[in-house]
Amino acid sequence: MATSRLLRTSAAVFAATALLISGCSSGRSAAPDTAASPGRAHDAGAEHATPGGGSSVLAPLPTAIPPGLRPFYDQKLSWHACGVAGFECATMKAPLDYDQPGAGTIKLAVARKKATGPGSRIGSLMVNPGGPGGSAIDYLQQYAPQPAAVRARYDMVAMDPRGVGRSTPVECLSDKQMDRYTQTDQTPDSSAEVNKLATSYRDFSKGCESRSGKLLPHVSTIEAARDMDMLRAVLGDKKLTYVGASYGTFLGATYAGLYPTRTGRLVLDGAMDPELDARTTNVNQTAGFNTAFTSFAADCIKHKDCPLGTKDTADAGKRLSAFFKRLDAHPAETGQARKLTESLATTGVIAAMYDEQSWPTLRVALAQAQKGNGRALLALSDSYFERDASGHYSNQMYANPAVNCLDLPPAFTNADEVRAALPAFRKASPVFGDAFAWSALNCAYWPVKHSGNARSIPAKGAAPIVVVGTTRDPATPYTWAKGLSRQLSTATLLTYEGDGHTAYGRGSDCIDTAINTYLLDGTVPPKNKRCT
Repeated sequence: MATSRLLRTSAAVFAATALLISGCSSGRSAAPDTAASPGRAHDAGAEHATPGGGSSVLAPLPTAIPPGLRPFYDQKLSWHACGVAGFECATMKAPLDYDQPGAGTIKLAVARKKATGPGSRIGSLMVNPGGPGGSAIDYLQQYAPQPAAVRARYDMVAMDPRGVGRSTPVECLSDKQMDRYTQTDQTPDSSAEVNKLATSYRDFSKGCESRSGKLLPHVSTIEAARDMDMLRAVLGDKKLTYVGASYGTFLGATYAGLYPTRTGRLVLDGAMDPELDARTTNVNQTAGFNTAFTSFAADCIKHKDCPLGTKDTADAGKRLSAFFKRLDAHPAETGQARKLTESLATTGVIAAMYDEQSWPTLRVALAQAQKGNGRALLALSDSYFERDASGHYSNQMYANPAVNCLDLPPAFTNADEVRAALPAFRKASPVFGDAFAWSALNCAYWPVKHSGNARSIPAKGAAPIVVVGTTRDPATPYTWAKGLSRQLSTATLLTYEGDGHTAYGRGSDCIDTAINTYLLDGTVPPKNKRCT
């Protein structure tokens, strides 16, 4: 958990798991105070939208395309086969800086799978799995075969956001450096350990500045939403149809706020609340993971071989905390050079909280780790960090803080602020509180000053939008879905009563039918509809 609020993608059709708050902060809460590239706080489209330090409401952009952006909107994409049967890919150009569109460009990778029929084609359906930092193209290519009814009528489209994946990427560390970074102790017990953690955050930030300094001021969510509008136009769609999960809900809501009259059918699943500041969001998410752990523990203690005992959930939490503390002093062997540290073990447990189908794997991994074999729990941690068997990391953990640290002022600016906030985090989660609090310090050392702030998104004039919330979602607490649905003037809240991160495509026929019906014919779910 040595990076910021990761909203990770899950294995469900459109369910993306929210990135953990680890680092920058969470939920879109974390866009902490990043100090500046040449010293000025760039606000993506500040002259058109809400300035980074101003209003509490996101204002729409003018409907007319500025002359400087017209060449980008009029570009033609050259499609080609790209390795996965049925898919074609292209590269779209976008301005590095929307305030100065002639000052340089970046590349945005796009993929699509054309509508297969039967039935007439409705248009393009753009997807984003969350993160920030998740590759939308990888996600689409892996899960596009479902849902069949939607795939039949839409061209399924994905674009890796600026800074992510196949698009012009944010780069920060070598793989070996990232190995060391992920092992950094995030529950410091002394001033020396606090200093070591702060140094780790500084070194990470310096690596990002060294490798991606020109790009870092221009990977905000507002800029990514403007890229989405450009792609909408290039694809020939009058309005955007979109399914976004986790952080993807913030991206979709931002689009609706900037372009309400171009907003078509939007599904925002595992919603984030853009009105919340970074610290509040981090505390909320800490509580969300505690709720998920309590559900896991309640299931675990029913099994005689539960590695956290069979007494009650509170006792299970104490046993897990004690296990983490033992690893802090004596990391477990894993059969490789990397040992299972407290930090890596915490990340492994958190990774399993995103989907209840991972609970049996976590039970086995914890049991093995308690006996000195940390291999399975390390594998869970590696899956969270997107570290492959060769030791290579995707750039998700670099893009994640880059976006978060630009989108909001920091949750904390120094260690004393973290220490003062520890009681609130511990109340939210006795098990994870310390780790989540300290991980929210990383954006204090970011090399680019934040350009965004917490703000409401009313999106007045937008078409009806469906906001989806899961009652025991660990990464995007249900209260966030209620908050976003209250802000968006045309939103309907669809509730899934269950565990796990996001709801669409995760096994609820009720949820899937409601969303598919909305996407296919525009019928929104009934008010206050709840599913199991």
